[in-house]
Amino acid sequence: MFSQRRDDYLVNVKMQEKRDKILECALDLFVEKGYVNTPVRDIIDMSGYGTGTFYKYFNNKEDLLKTLLTDFLEQIIDSVNNYFKEEDNLYLRFIETKRVMLNVFIENNKLSEIFSRAPGISDAIDECLNEFDNKFLQFTSKNIQFGIDQGIFRDLPVLPMASATLAMIKYAVFKWVVSKDITEEEMIDMVISFHQSLAIGLVNDNCCRN
Repeated sequence: MFSQRRDDYLVNVKMQEKRDKILECALDLFVEKGYVNTPVRDIIDMSGYGTGTFYKYFNNKEDLLKTLLTDFLEQIIDSVNNYFKEEDNLYLRFIETKRVMLNVFIENNKLSEIFSRAPGISDAIDECLNEFDNKFLQFTSKNIQFGIDQGIFRDLPVLPMASATLAMIKYAVFKWVVSKDITEEEMIDMVISFHQSLAIGLVNDNCCRN
């Protein structure tokens, strides 16, 4: 029985390695050639596996891209949730969660470029991106509303602030990874300074900001 469990484990590891290799090759090709200009055959050839192996893990190229984006965006959400568990100060949460998010983008340069170029590729991909937007808006709005309820933040419309936060992050990432107009440091400074300015109007004057 132990031998069977070990064999099953090794098979699962090998399957995961193949799946990860296909994803890695696809990511490289999408960045190099663009999603539209990358046929499935190029991904298969680069991976070194057969056609059957590719379709064992992915239905098509769109399914592969959706997997890349979903895994990446879940990583961003998880990083923010973990920071929330470590930091109770609502002002710092409002500011520093953006730095946490940007660090994930920086650590995943290629995925960041795919994320910035992905809107409009297909309805399924847009749905994937919208799911991330909705999750981000939900936890950002929840954090702001909690601050309002605690008397730390002013009673201001929550959704416009959360939406402005998301828009600024997307804009800064695009300027960094696609148009290459700014450096990593400038991207972080742009987003953090924006949220520091936004927080001036958000935080009640009688509340401490640090």
